[in-house]
Amino acid sequence: MKILAIDDQQLVLLPLKKKLTELGYEVEILTEAKKAKFVYEAFLPDLVIVDMNMPEVSGLEIVKFVKQEKGDKTPIMVLSGNTQDDLIVEAFELGIDDYMKKPLSIEEVCARVKRLIGFATNHQPATTQSKTIIEKRCVGVVIPCYNEEERLLSKEFLNFVEEHSGYHLCFVNDGSTDRTFEVLQELKKGREEYISVYDCFKNGGKAEAVRQGMLFLEKFRYLDYIGFLDADLSTNLKDFDALVSTIETSSFKIVSGSRISRMGANITKESARKIISFSINYIIRKILGMDFKDTQCGAKIMNREIIQVAFQKKFVTKWLFDVEIFMRMKKHFGTKKAQAFICEQPLNRWVHADGSKLSMKDSVKIVFQLAEIAWVYRKDKNENVEVVSPTLEMGK
Repeated sequence: MKILAIDDQQLVLLPLKKKLTELGYEVEILTEAKKAKFVYEAFLPDLVIVDMNMPEVSGLEIVKFVKQEKGDKTPIMVLSGNTQDDLIVEAFELGIDDYMKKPLSIEEVCARVKRLIGFATNHQPATTQSKTIIEKRCVGVVIPCYNEEERLLSKEFLNFVEEHSGYHLCFVNDGSTDRTFEVLQELKKGREEYISVYDCFKNGGKAEAVRQGMLFLEKFRYLDYIGFLDADLSTNLKDFDALVSTIETSSFKIVSGSRISRMGANITKESARKIISFSINYIIRKILGMDFKDTQCGAKIMNREIIQVAFQKKFVTKWLFDVEIFMRMKKHFGTKKAQAFICEQPLNRWVHADGSKLSMKDSVKIVFQLAEIAWVYRKDKNENVEVVSPTLEMGK
């Protein structure tokens, strides 16, 4: 039995094809919906699985082609993140057989396929169930790496991309002097669709590594959101996914993790770092004119439309680029809009990892770097920018 799956997000199609092929179906996947008519007539599928929201040609147009123009009785399943009632009703009136709303498990998709067209001729019972979730958005994550050969938590990253179909991880090797690059290449092998490695031949610091990675991922047109995360997973992937859930259900353009200690959260820092962080955050709030609780958390997700605003130019400092991102947002949009576009979201877990590249000596230098940032991003004397005390909270 043959299945044609059409979706502009390749990260959705690949695990679907893998699982359906394992069940014995012959699967053709297509990311360019404009080619759907030609492929349909050449492949003659027994089932069509189609997304609704695609550029150039919508899922409804493909349904109309099969059901009205061709007059075929080929079953059609819609797999979409669009939950508008009128669209769903119209799709059923046109003759679709099922409508599946993302996100959902790949096992549920396969169960619905079997119900519609039956088991494949050479069907073999699955020995294990897939934990993969078909997401309704695609996310790119930059992970800067400098001498992470011993600390890189490869298993955690691999398990995450295995279970979350909508993620692409970009590891940036920041001129490491150990075997980090070789470890990353091994991690990528056979998983090129989900993992990429960007190599900086010379160590340029975390700011430049993240900047290069963000600009690299921006070229992946199917990514809806792009962010960055520390390689030591002091903020874990589950918390990062919660940041993504916030940005996709709100009008925020940046959602930043916040390491605020509170009941019910596992937030641990060294005592000395707590004192330094408190002092530095006070200075940062004064420079930004925004009431941030924690600008320096290494977990942030952004709408792809602001990547050029935030990362096009090199940063002034190697470590305080987070502050510079917010300064650039403020300069580009104005204080009031910038505050409305940025959300701080408390993390459920953040644990200081041994072997951190930021030494206590570096922490002392931060004060001078903040002064440099304040000077470089100072307001034009003729510019009258309103400074409002913001309340950064979760989107409604």
